[in-house]
Amino acid sequence: MKKLSSILCFLAFLLGTKANLPAQSSLGSAPFAKGADVGWLQQMEATGYKFRDARGERGDCLQILKDNGINSIRLRVFVSPSSDRISGHCSAQEVTEMAVRARKMGFRIMIDFHYSDSWADPQKQNKPAAWAKHSFAQLLDDVYKETYATLSTLKSSGVVPEWVQVGNEISWGMLWPDGSASNWSQLAPLLNRGYDAVKAVDSSIKVIIHLHKGNDGAMYRKFFDAFRSAGGKWDVIGMSYYPWWDKREYSETIGDLGDNLVDMASRYGKKVMICEVGGDFAKAQDTRDMLVAVQERVRAVPNNMGLGVFYWEPEGEYSWSHYPLSCWGSDGRPTLALTAFN
Repeated sequence: MKKLSSILCFLAFLLGTKANLPAQSSLGSAPFAKGADVGWLQQMEATGYKFRDARGERGDCLQILKDNGINSIRLRVFVSPSSDRISGHCSAQEVTEMAVRARKMGFRIMIDFHYSDSWADPQKQNKPAAWAKHSFAQLLDDVYKETYATLSTLKSSGVVPEWVQVGNEISWGMLWPDGSASNWSQLAPLLNRGYDAVKAVDSSIKVIIHLHKGNDGAMYRKFFDAFRSAGGKWDVIGMSYYPWWDKREYSETIGDLGDNLVDMASRYGKKVMICEVGGDFAKAQDTRDMLVAVQERVRAVPNNMGLGVFYWEPEGEYSWSHYPLSCWGSDGRPTLALTAFN
């Protein structure tokens, strides 16, 4: 009974908010996506974190981001997450609430399916606990149903995402071991089931395949050559770019990133974008310079094939997240780095 009551309350929330959303077509199509992943924002607010603008005045984080040039929001989806404030939350219901909120403010929306109960990245692609003992045939069905159900809920609330990631940083596959990148006869069908589910909800949504280390052209060619040969379906190639994690200055790898962006667009005829980027919050000028350079490289991809750049958790201030690559200071204000988008 308690679960039924919760569902009814959430449906009432959707019905109440849908009427207040601007028409989807009224957002238009911004020429370049300047984005922020804000998956921690709900929990930061729930724990009482106060955001301030550059003048020190308290405000809505999303409005502060918008005032600094951000026009797009990225949100991750976990299947059955814990209540851990850092590695949990991000359920389909919570993501819908955030997407509606962002959409009402005019943001374009990207949804990032991790197909896990917590973080999925190159080092870990763990199956959701509920799927752990499922056969490969069942996993194909799981991916479709999870994708379709979440996006259908979003659409019924008035939000049609512009982009959807099928998997997060899947350079070496997802849903291990079944979806390992060493087994394309299984990885490609898993990704294609996600693609099919997205298009079944709305054919206008662009499906992103997202890998890490955007400056590693050889890895991207190996992955997408294999994916294409296996009958893979996708619309956009998404990249992460983190010089900090590589322990290198961005000036050492930005040329490789630019070359890879151009090569991917030319080689596969697909648009490209940076889905994640970030730099040291304590070196705001350096991070700002890096962000400007990254945007320049994406804009320079011929024939307008470069779609945009998303900062990963700019609002995730270190004292709350213990993550060193936000662009928010200990005074609750955005750092100089965020002005790179304005």
